[in-house]
Parts: sequence; structure tokens; C-alpha cells
Amino acid sequence: MTELTTTRLPRGFRAAGVACGIKDGRTPDLGLLVCDAPATTSAARFTRSGTQSAPVLLCRERCDLGGIRAVVVNSGNANAATGLPGLDDAAEMQGAAARAVGLEPESVAVASTGVIGVPLPVDRVRAGIESAAAQLRDDGEADFADAIRTTDAFPKRASVEVSLRGGPVRLSAQAKGAGMISPGFATLLCFVQSDAAMSAETCDLLLGVTVKRSFERVSVDGQLSTSDTVVLQCSGESGVAIDPETEDELRFGEALDSVLRRLALQLVRDGEGARRVGRVVVRGGDPEAVESVARSVANSALVKTALYGGDPNWGRIVQAVGMTLPGTAPLPVDVTIEGVSVCSRGAAVPHDPAALAAAVAREEVEYEVGLPGEGAETELFFSDLGHDYVSLNAEYTT
Repeated sequence: MTELTTTRLPRGFRAAGVACGIKDGRTPDLGLLVCDAPATTSAARFTRSGTQSAPVLLCRERCDLGGIRAVVVNSGNANAATGLPGLDDAAEMQGAAARAVGLEPESVAVASTGVIGVPLPVDRVRAGIESAAAQLRDDGEADFADAIRTTDAFPKRASVEVSLRGGPVRLSAQAKGAGMISPGFATLLCFVQSDAAMSAETCDLLLGVTVKRSFERVSVDGQLSTSDTVVLQCSGESGVAIDPETEDELRFGEALDSVLRRLALQLVRDGEGARRVGRVVVRGGDPEAVESVARSVANSALVKTALYGGDPNWGRIVQAVGMTLPGTAPLPVDVTIEGVSVCSRGAAVPHDPAALAAAVAREEVEYEVGLPGEGAETELFFSDLGHDYVSLNAEYTT
């Protein structure tokens, strides 16, 4: 697998990003991505929120998720908690994009991200779609990635080439996300393109597996979004077919996994004012306990603020574990930070405070938690929580 730096999309794809006035009239806020191959196959994953946005509801009800040919995305407005008018606006957005690129509406996916509870300015969106359609090009990836950002400090992109038996295929992906991110799925939009040829069933299988290993393993603030959407499209324009249960399927899956995990870590690193990234690894004999403890540590405001300040306060981790696994007997928990053992079987152990303080001042800090038993293990990546996060979200709509 070779990492690529080009902004040229895999064969068969074109994209554009424009400003249509949802934000300030100058900042790009509408992206359009189209696959010109009639035999395009695809798969999608969406938020598990109980308050899903109108675009998510529309995609689930009206899109052919195995044959998505185009994606239209706006930023600055989530079109969520907007009722029936919001559904009508999402349908109008879908129809306008379909007309602009000459496709049936059911082959066009819609996504929106931004402020919740505000009506979508459909007239501006419609004009933006027409403008974007006129600017579609095979090297428009950077503009598309820029247009889907909200509070992101930087666009998130990745592109690789992987050699298969029939020849090389390419994978490109663009994502957005910096806040309202929880490991219940992760609040984000992510769009993946490849020129490989594969069935919709294979697309769905590989996307499901890799999303679980990437976007479901990160947290910024423990908040589940209304708008999470991930779409994988395969044009087949490389002429390289990937059959199920083959070495090629495995190699392609590894490449997809690498791309999504890289983007997931970019989301964490960009976590609205974040200084540092934490990785928590939890081991034990009960898979449910291991998972719940990892999420408790990653989402703890006390752990996250300690990470932000470079504070080696490992008691915050013990507290998060105990909150998740209450009981009447002391829990024999082990805690190690950057290889320094600080707690063994629930009790403090001697360590070098200076070495630990230096370790937690790094840009990336690893926490290991040991629970009773063996056989289960999980990991989560999370960002810290600092002043800039509070300021940004306190003033998000003002």
C-alpha cells in the first residue's frame, strides 16, 4: 500500500466545493461528489441517535444504498430537529442534485452538518448545487473536503494505492469532525471513493468492519451526533474486480481500514482546541466491562482535563473505572501510564513522579487499565478538554 498526496480522485469520480451563503457567503459550505460509472456500487452507515437529522432519515428511506452515484453535502446547518419541513428540504436538496448531474434521486445521498434546529436555506443550497455541478472535476477533492467542514481546524483527507492481483486500485476519503464526537459511532461525515470493482454486498461488509475499528473507537466529548454519515463508493473503473473471500478482498479491506483509522485519529487530534491525544487500552476477562470502562475513561471530563493540563493525576482513571463497575469489595484494578505502573490491584505503587510528569506532557499519552481476568481487550482514542473547547461551544450560535 502506497500513500498518495495527489488531489486527483480515483477513476470515475469528480468533485467540487463552493460557497453558497449558508455560512458567510465567502467560506465554502456546499460539496458535490459524483461517480460517472453507471455500475457504481456502494454502502453506507449512519448515526444511531434517536434524533436523526432529515438527511439521515431521507437516505435511509429513499436512497438505493447499494448504488449511490452522487453525494451532496452542506455545512453550517444540520437540518436536524426541523420536522416535516426539514424532510421536504432534504428531498429538495436531493432532487436538485439529481437534476444537476443527470441522475435519479434515489442514487443521490444527502448529508448536512452544522447548527441544529435552524431551517435549511434551500434557495441558497439549490444555487450552490448548480454552481458546484458546473465546477466538477477529477482533482476537486481538496475543494470538496474544505466545503464540508464546520469547526474543523483543517480538512481531513487520505489517499492510498494498493496493488492487487489484477493491478493497482486507489482509495480516497474525505472526512469532517472536531466536536460532538462519541464512540457510540462518532459524529462525522466521511466519504470514501475507490476505482475497484466489487459487489454492493462486499462494500457493505468491508465498510461495516472498518467503521467499527475506526470511527467507533474515538471520542472528543462523548456526544452522539444527529448527522453521522459514512458512504463508500466503488466505480469499478480500474477494471480490477475484488471477489469475496479472496486475498484481494483482504488487502483492500486492510487499505480501507488504514485510511479510516487515519481519518479517525485526525478527528481526535482536531478535537476543538485539543492539545493532546489519549489512547486507553483496557484488558480483562469480561468483554462488556472492558468496553464500558474504556468508554468511561475516554469520556471522563476529569481524565480529559488532566490530559489537557499534562497532569499525571491517575486517580481520575481509578475513579472512572469505579464509577463504571460499582461494588462493595475493592476492585483490583491496575493502571499504567506511558509504561509507568502507578496502581496495582487497586493500590498505589512507588514510581518516579518526574518521569511520569514528563510522559504525560507529550502530544500522545497512553493509559493502560487492567481488570480481573483475561481474554478481552479494547482501545479508544480520545482528545483532551480545555479552554478553547468551552469557549467555542459557549459561543457556537452567537
